[in-house]
Amino acid sequence: MRPHVIGPFWGERPNHMLERPLLPHHKLLAFGVAKEMLVAVRDSGIRDTHLRDQALRAAQSACLNCAEGAARVTRADKARAFTIARGEAVEAAAALEIAVFCGTAKQADADRVALLADRLVAMLTRLIR
Repeated sequence: MRPHVIGPFWGERPNHMLERPLLPHHKLLAFGVAKEMLVAVRDSGIRDTHLRDQALRAAQSACLNCAEGAARVTRADKARAFTIARGEAVEAAAALEIAVFCGTAKQADADRVALLADRLVAMLTRLIR
């Protein structure tokens, strides 16, 4: 039996595949939204160090749990990881909202993160079911 031909020579990968492997989470649209939310949280410039840390950790965790859920095999394992990601997305948005209440972040930044979190929560809710 012949090995699968990937590139010009048997077993050789094309140059564009050497740069970045395609992993399960790369196919998940929710992972892309989670990354957008992480960037929005990072760029929000929360001045309260504790809230900034909480928001960044929650946004990072949302990304990581989306990736974990994509890589899991059973529905129960996927649902568990996606449920955690959903909670972390809400926590990141809430941290920014609280920072606005405390006067250490801008409402426009909180609104942007809330829109992305809402979109991510909707996507993850569908993946959990």
